[in-house]
Amino acid sequence: MPEPYRPRRRPSNKLRKTLMGGGAVVVLVGLNAPAAVSFAQEKYHAYKIAQPGYKRQFGSWSTLAVPEEYRTNAIHAALLHSGKVLIIAGSGNNQKKFDKGSFDTILWNPADNSFKKIPTPEDFFCSGHSQLPDGRLLVAGGTARYEVLDGKIDRAGGGMRVKNENPDKAHTFKKGTRFRSPSGVEYLSKFDVTVPKAKREFKVAYASSGRMLPWKTKVTAGEARVFVEAAKTGPQALTTQAAQYEILGLKGKDADNLYGLAQKITTEKQDFQGIKAAYEFDPRAEKYIPVDPMKEARWYPTLVTLEDGKVLAVSGLDDVGAVLTGDNELYDPATKKWSKGPTRYFPTYPALFLTKGGKLFYSGSNAGYGPADKGREPGLWDVKTNTFTGIGGLTDLDQTETSASLMLPPVQDQRVMLLGGGGVGESSRATARTAVVDLKANNPAFQEGPKLPQGTRYLSSVLLPDDSVFTTGGSSDYRGRSASDILKAQFYDPKSNTFRRAADPTVGRNYHSEALLLPDGRVVTFGSDPLFDDADNTKLGTFEQRVEIYTPPYLQGDKAQEKRPKLGAGPQRVGANGRATFRTDHPEAIAKARLMRPSAVTHTTDVEQRSVDLTMEKGKGSLTVEVPKDRALVPPGWYMLFVTDAAGIPSEAKWIQVE
Repeated sequence: MPEPYRPRRRPSNKLRKTLMGGGAVVVLVGLNAPAAVSFAQEKYHAYKIAQPGYKRQFGSWSTLAVPEEYRTNAIHAALLHSGKVLIIAGSGNNQKKFDKGSFDTILWNPADNSFKKIPTPEDFFCSGHSQLPDGRLLVAGGTARYEVLDGKIDRAGGGMRVKNENPDKAHTFKKGTRFRSPSGVEYLSKFDVTVPKAKREFKVAYASSGRMLPWKTKVTAGEARVFVEAAKTGPQALTTQAAQYEILGLKGKDADNLYGLAQKITTEKQDFQGIKAAYEFDPRAEKYIPVDPMKEARWYPTLVTLEDGKVLAVSGLDDVGAVLTGDNELYDPATKKWSKGPTRYFPTYPALFLTKGGKLFYSGSNAGYGPADKGREPGLWDVKTNTFTGIGGLTDLDQTETSASLMLPPVQDQRVMLLGGGGVGESSRATARTAVVDLKANNPAFQEGPKLPQGTRYLSSVLLPDDSVFTTGGSSDYRGRSASDILKAQFYDPKSNTFRRAADPTVGRNYHSEALLLPDGRVVTFGSDPLFDDADNTKLGTFEQRVEIYTPPYLQGDKAQEKRPKLGAGPQRVGANGRATFRTDHPEAIAKARLMRPSAVTHTTDVEQRSVDLTMEKGKGSLTVEVPKDRALVPPGWYMLFVTDAAGIPSEAKWIQVE
């Protein structure tokens, strides 16, 4: 039978304009079909994602207009209780800036899109950070020296232990101090180093008759480490033998009491080296304030807040470029000083989450330095007794590096999710695996979750006020190699354990990228540091300085702002009873209240963000929320208070402090 007649529809004016705009495409098809098809696809995609119906279902992306003088290589990003975002670059993975001592921090205010440059006293590139109870941001560690790869090293180098046997005074050696080996080869220190004085101990001994014997004195030499390089090139500077080194320029007793010890000095690859410096960033004064330095130098450390408000600094590369063997330390915000913490080895940037009861959960996520067979098992770490209980069930356990981890909302459920990841080091392997562990279970074990669209490293994952998890970006290969950035985003629903699609980002994000929730309910993404800029891996990568903002479906539509629940006047601190009351015209429309800790994120590691379910009491024109008293669930600090309606539409955040 012939096809029934169907009248041809006339194209709408909008469609005709779109087609006219694509007229050149028709001409190009005969000349360069692949280019024409690609151009047409891009044009259609841009048209599609601009439609209101698409935005209401999937959300939308926009690029932030950043003035050129404020563009930077975003390595770290933290939301402050002022509502502004601190973007830390340090030297920004740029050797030339490091050599010049040019370090960057930018403060961005999303409320009016204004920017401010912040004087940056140290190279905070690859430091650690944590939100403090008073709203300051602790920043510790960073870069003392850039790596030197195999084949690029023109003179031998290595770690020198500098000893001081004088119990009466410490000694400082300036950069360039010379150390001479027993065979006469000289080496120069690359940094200033202060060697503490020796420790003198007195011991009393008694004879069998009970008579007190003369005092015995024990002196333990003070010690510090410094990286040294040979004064001259050549094989004579290579050594794998332990030896004692004379420090040139010393005289008398100083020459006897002070000396160097080295195990080996070679031309092997030299890794990045950390610094001991620590600062608090004050959101009110908008400046860095120095505090006592750490005992250990750290590069790629994780800083995690504990239930008492103290901060534990874990892992990192030390001052000679070695992964710390487990020397962790505690920062006390009250005294601004550091003390020895529990000892345990982790790879660099381990993802550690404070759980109910005060233990730390290690998800297995980390960001890159450390052997494949050490410190990678997930588990619960009791920092008080320094005991660790492994947790099994995780598939692709050899691909947790560069994975994302977060505590699912609400935190009372004590469920942690791990997403994606890749092989150790510069591996090209990536996994689409996700997994969730319920820490409240009698025998916690990971259960496999829904798969990501493809194997993904460097995935950004952000908690939203409606209890969903927004994930975006990443790449399927190491540092986006072979043009492997993934221009996809999705929502994870913890209740249904499923993903649903979100609008595709337009900017690729891989290594050195960040994403965080803003007080208005949007998500901002920064950074990306690809190894190469082309699919053939021939053109060295360029750091991505564009900033892209995602507006979720709950904020889409002409009257989206009118529909949002609104909180009026209320306190800035939770009362002693854990309660706070806010004015609101329609308390009956509010379905949930969430307290959300602001992010401090780097290298896909964000151990700060958490979403706390609050109990509510609705009054006439008011809403009272009650915060759990358990500080292992709600560590002290500033939080964003969001309320949502039955459709999941959130209010703008109110900032409130939990003491």
